Amino acid sequence: MPVRHRAVVGAQDADDDASQLPGDVHRTRAADNEYESFRTLAGLTEDELRRVRLDRRALGDIDLRDWSGIWVGGGPFNYTDPDEKKSAVQRRVEADLSRLLDDVVGADFPFLGACYGVGALGRHQGAVLDRRYGEPVGTVRVTLTAAGRRDPVLGELPAEFDAFTGHKEAVSELPGHAVLLASSAGCPVQAFRVGAHVYATQFHPELDAAGLSTRVDVYKDAGYFDPSEANAIKALAWSSEISHPPEILRAFVRRYGRDRVGSAAG
Repeated sequence: MPVRHRAVVGAQDADDDASQLPGDVHRTRAADNEYESFRTLAGLTEDELRRVRLDRRALGDIDLRDWSGIWVGGGPFNYTDPDEKKSAVQRRVEADLSRLLDDVVGADFPFLGACYGVGALGRHQGAVLDRRYGEPVGTVRVTLTAAGRRDPVLGELPAEFDAFTGHKEAVSELPGHAVLLASSAGCPVQAFRVGAHVYATQFHPELDAAGLSTRVDVYKDAGYFDPSEANAIKALAWSSEISHPPEILRAFVRRYGRDRVGSAAG
C-alpha cells in the first residue's frame, strides 16, 4: 500500500534562506541531499515524505495517528558534545526529540533513527553513548545478528553487507530491553530495536555514492576527517558497490505504509 504521508524529523530543514550565513548554506545543502536520498531510495514522492528541520524551528506537537511512521536523520549536532558547548538550539533539539520519543516508544510506533537518530534513541533509552566507537567516513562490513536475520525489516538484507558510515559517536552498550540487530568489527552496535517497531541504525541506510560525496563536501571542515582526504574518500565511495542498506527504507515503507492524510507539521 503506498504511503500517503510519512514524517521524517531531523536536525535539518527544507527552507533555503537567502540571508543564511555560509555555514547555514552548507547545512541546507546537506539537508536537501539527505531528504532526497531518503525519499528516492525509499521510493516515495514529496507528498509521501514530509520533513521538519529542528535547527530552524521547534518540533511542536505531533499526533502519531496522523502518520505512518517517523524517520530521524542527521544534523550538525552530537549528543556527546560537552554540555557547556551546546547551544540553546542544540539543547532545544534534544528536548524536542526526547519528548517525541516518549510518545513513540510508549506507543511502540514505527520509527527509524539513523545518524543523529541512533544517538537520539540510544540516549532516550539509557544506552551508553560515547566516542569509543566513532567511525571514519567510509565503508564498513555489517553483520546481522540472529535477531537481525529474523527481523521483519532488517531480515530482508543479506547476513553480511557493506554500508557507508562516518560518525563521531556511537552506542557502545545497549540497555537490557533493547535488541541488537547488527554489528561490525569496529562498532559493536550497528543497529538495534526497542519493542517491535522502533529502530535505529549507526550506518547510513539512506546513502549512496552521490550522497556520501555531497556530505564529504559539506562536512570536510567539521572534524570527521582530514580535509586533504576528501577526494580519496569520494573516490572510495564511487568505487564501492554498496546497494543493500536502502532496502531497510523500502522494507519499512512496505511494512508500515498506509493511506492516510495527516495534519502534522511538515
